[in-house]
Amino acid sequence: MPEPLADLRLRDFTPVSMMTATATVVTEPAAPIVDVHNHLGRRLTGVWRVPDPAALIETMDEAGVATIVNLDGEWTDELEANLDRYDRKYPGRFVTFARVDWSDTSSPGWGDRMGASLTDSVRRGAAGLKLWKDIGLRIRDEHNDLVFLDDPRLEPLWAALADTGVPALIHTADPVAFFQPLDHRNERLEELLRHPDWHFHGPEFPPLERLMDAFEAVVAAHPQVRFIGAHVGCLAENLDWVEGMLDRYPNYRVDLAARIAELGRQPRRTRALIERHPDRVLLGTDCAPPEVADYRMYLRFLASTDEAFAYSSEEPPPTGRWTISGLGLPDDLAARVEGDNARAFIPALAAGSGDAGL
Repeated sequence: MPEPLADLRLRDFTPVSMMTATATVVTEPAAPIVDVHNHLGRRLTGVWRVPDPAALIETMDEAGVATIVNLDGEWTDELEANLDRYDRKYPGRFVTFARVDWSDTSSPGWGDRMGASLTDSVRRGAAGLKLWKDIGLRIRDEHNDLVFLDDPRLEPLWAALADTGVPALIHTADPVAFFQPLDHRNERLEELLRHPDWHFHGPEFPPLERLMDAFEAVVAAHPQVRFIGAHVGCLAENLDWVEGMLDRYPNYRVDLAARIAELGRQPRRTRALIERHPDRVLLGTDCAPPEVADYRMYLRFLASTDEAFAYSSEEPPPTGRWTISGLGLPDDLAARVEGDNARAFIPALAAGSGDAGL
């Protein structure tokens, strides 16, 4: 006998919307796209995320993507491998950001070594630095204490960024719900049950506020460094906080990567943020490897006024069980977000078209 509907499990409930709504297909960007947040390397897996770069170029051409920022450059030999595979083979279509070796924090002097590593990576051709959320959550120093972004021992790294002029794209923290108790009230419960290692609630982890305070302290203390806050400044659920950062720090930008689910349920607030800071928001996808459909979803979100549409083809949706609405940006604002802002801020993208400015 079928299970009584009154006892239907949430994971088996897949309602079909009865709304009659516009479904706009946006195929042409307002400006050639720069995807500032993607992963094309073989970090952590040893396998290239993109098995065939030439096929990716065809995808980019079809989607209207001028350049992808590859955040998986690592350092030394692995950086060289990424530069050879992407930047040097397809000039102008890819720029690679380096990383630094956080396994090196077990002995004193690691901050100096990281600064030297970044300088070396830029000399080799790296266009920026990627820092990840393990800083503050998992990385420990020679005393077994957690390392935060505002640790004074990182000053040589910030100095190297200022000297070289390349930006740092920083992902600190994660969605707010990941720091909340895992119970029936957590809006990301299904996602966290699928990925229990993404849950950072408990005495072994610092609170979200500590991570965000450290991030702001670094941006505030280093006005000559170009900073990009990944995933809409790592706090897409609180755009008032994000806007405050943008108001206070002209050296700061944010990317949209993997956050249209959050932004699309507050479309008026998101549009107001972009209108207030039209030169400070950058398109990124974090879809690795990206498909044409991924870019068209972002274009639909930015340009259309469609309402209540799915942000993912997955069932259930990966982030949460809700729909999103488009921002309806005019072409001039859409062009800035889709590519022009990135070209104005990342020096490697501005080569040959004037100096990038803060």
